[in-house]
Amino acid sequence: MASSSTGVSKPSLDYNMDPKPDITAVANHLEVAGHSPSTVNGKSLLEEETAAEIREKLAWSRIRHQLREPFAEFFGVFILVLFGDGSVAQVVLGKGEKGDYQSITWGWGLGVMLGVYTAGLSGAHINPAVTLANCIFRKFPWRKFPTYAFAQSLGGFCASGIVYANYKSAIDVFEGGVGIRTVGLETSSAGIFCTYPAPFMTTTGQFFSEFIASAILMFCIFALLDNGNMGAGNLTPLGLFFVIFGIGACFGWETGYAINFARDFGPRLMSYFLGYGSGVWSAGGYYFWVPMVAPFIGCVFGGFLYDVFIYTGDSPINTPFMGLKRLIRPTPTVWSNTKTETYA
Repeated sequence: MASSSTGVSKPSLDYNMDPKPDITAVANHLEVAGHSPSTVNGKSLLEEETAAEIREKLAWSRIRHQLREPFAEFFGVFILVLFGDGSVAQVVLGKGEKGDYQSITWGWGLGVMLGVYTAGLSGAHINPAVTLANCIFRKFPWRKFPTYAFAQSLGGFCASGIVYANYKSAIDVFEGGVGIRTVGLETSSAGIFCTYPAPFMTTTGQFFSEFIASAILMFCIFALLDNGNMGAGNLTPLGLFFVIFGIGACFGWETGYAINFARDFGPRLMSYFLGYGSGVWSAGGYYFWVPMVAPFIGCVFGGFLYDVFIYTGDSPINTPFMGLKRLIRPTPTVWSNTKTETYA
């Protein structure tokens, strides 16, 4: 147990915990509570333990146990993009009759909230930039970053394919014919799947827009999770809904507020394979790299700001030289984030 700055004891996150139930502990708990320890959910403890052992021996159970966190991140982003891209598709293809810009901000906000509920067991990062910030500031294991980022990107890729399949007929009508797929025209549907900047935006403006929105996102995430501050507790998913809704409503117009590598690159790659061509990469002055890079820098900056000025818990910022000593000492013990309890 770790003690918060308010003196209230709270559990620390164990990213390597084993979810296997302890049957003996369950029996002891029931006995102390005055219940018969011989049955659980209508089954004897022996039956429960035997069933658990059988599940452990199943090949899929072992695979799921090892990959449950990447699976959770995959489906978290999958849900996020289903709702987000789905809302954009309905507004664009409906030509404003089936919703407006506010409908899109609702769609992305709901997508994030439901994605967080879906991916709760993995930490619900659903964004590689958020995972990176957690690796730097919250001792999330660096060794998990590649699998998280891959699972998140794959989730966005697959979800955009589902959205395309659902709206294919409407896209054919909107684009002017079966199989016609364009980028950058009045009748283009490419913007359903990934972000494109407003025509007047310079490269510097594009980058800054994504950077500042990503910094706001990470700053607010750390605030919602900080029990030493007010914290949101079980209302964190709802809080994130309002964060995403607010970013979309206040900072989303110029670049489409990707603020998430997985949400943009996965669907962009899918749209390329679906026939939208090289325009998905060259549009907006080769804008595609901006939502791939800016969210990482923005989220790290937002997390840095929160820890420097507000956070009093366990962070490299709250160590001598603000963590620089740790940064220049890349030993396995330091960088694995799994062998030590402090940042010193």
